[in-house]
Amino acid sequence: MELGGIYGFSAAMTGSFLLSCLLFAAINRHQRGPYMDEVFHVPQAQAYCHGRFLQWDPMITTLPGLYLASVGVVKPAAWLLGWTGSVVCSVAMLRFINLLFSAGNFYLLYLLLFKIHHKNKAVSGFQRILSALTLAIFPTLYFFTFLYYTDLGSVFFTLFSYLMCLYGNRKTSALLGFCGFMFRQTNIVWTIFCAGSVVAEKLNEAWKTELQKKKDENISSRKGSLSDFMRILQFLIKYLLSPKNLVTLTALTWPYIMLVILFFAFVFINGGIVVGDRSSHEACLHFPQLFYFLSFTVFFSFPHLLTLTKIRRFLLSLQKHPVQYSLITIISLFLIWKFTYVHKYLLADNRHYTFYVWRRIFQRHELVKYILVPVYIFAGWSFADLLKSKSIFWILVYFVCLLAVTVPQKLLEFRYFILPFLIYRLNIPFPSLYRQLVELAFYIVVNAVTFYLFLNKTFQWPNSDEIQRFMW
Repeated sequence: MELGGIYGFSAAMTGSFLLSCLLFAAINRHQRGPYMDEVFHVPQAQAYCHGRFLQWDPMITTLPGLYLASVGVVKPAAWLLGWTGSVVCSVAMLRFINLLFSAGNFYLLYLLLFKIHHKNKAVSGFQRILSALTLAIFPTLYFFTFLYYTDLGSVFFTLFSYLMCLYGNRKTSALLGFCGFMFRQTNIVWTIFCAGSVVAEKLNEAWKTELQKKKDENISSRKGSLSDFMRILQFLIKYLLSPKNLVTLTALTWPYIMLVILFFAFVFINGGIVVGDRSSHEACLHFPQLFYFLSFTVFFSFPHLLTLTKIRRFLLSLQKHPVQYSLITIISLFLIWKFTYVHKYLLADNRHYTFYVWRRIFQRHELVKYILVPVYIFAGWSFADLLKSKSIFWILVYFVCLLAVTVPQKLLEFRYFILPFLIYRLNIPFPSLYRQLVELAFYIVVNAVTFYLFLNKTFQWPNSDEIQRFMW
């Protein structure tokens, strides 16, 4: 990193951290006590602070990574600074842990952007800093910087694991993946993604060697015609059926394999992936979750995905491939018809964006969910179009992991989309500076509106005296 880049990044990170501290203070003044899921997380962390590690709230569904990390930070800090009493593990002190994770995420995002796009000499240091800042304040993630939730730590360890994977430190990557798993069990999918990225890289190298041997320049490792795809599929089957290749891939990915084995052992012993209350977290084949994610991604990446040029290219693609798009439409309609689920929380809890999205869009008429299929198809096409710079093997790995992390979820919850969105956004080509600035401005506006509603537009439920606040 050049000296100017170091100063620029330091200034951006310091400035954003100080502004976050001011917002942190404002939120803690307005909401001093635990709110929403904090009523479970805070007492559990406080029990750990007092050494009661066998105490467990059965309503908590995640492993104790957040609480262990909190004790590991707060206790030494209290000892060094001489803190005693209730301040040691107070609500504000526990929330501050996520402020530290947020700063760490900013740094990791910058390092990931630098590593993934290091070959692109046209990208300036300022653009990398701007993109890192934009993703660090990604609205759905940034909001939970100021509450005691698992999201910030989950993202931190998963991004850290991905970074170490890119640098080839696979043992460290798997260890960090285990830490991410301790924050949220579904993060095992991103451990598999890291292993899959390693495999995809070897497959891409072997594919290029295969092309060189055949001296066939008309076939590439990227998306192409159906015949090209069949050639790649045949190559993939042949490669993976070779014992020599399997031994090589196992030697490269064994730390991840060990972690996946540990995960299955946990599921077997626990009797499922969810810890504690399972009644509200039932797994199902909720295929429309993929459509919701694609729409979510287009909304938050509209400067890159929703342009006149892309719309024209999409319409041209429709004209060229009417049969394929007709088939995709039929399949999409079928998946919506047979696999749409509505969680009870989605209909009952009016403190979240998803409640209003569902009520004001999907509940307007029974046919709305079908009418939106063309929007989903465009979103999917635009989504895939920006991944053309990646190899077909990487795209396959990412898509499988995307399905694994979204489809089994019955509840429509935007927090579940954070990690797949960030990994996608990190890997698409760098946009122009203008589009980056539009994206940053949009995130700032969304954050400002959300925090304003949370702080100033409180309300009460008819059967409760508690103050309710709007949030993600």
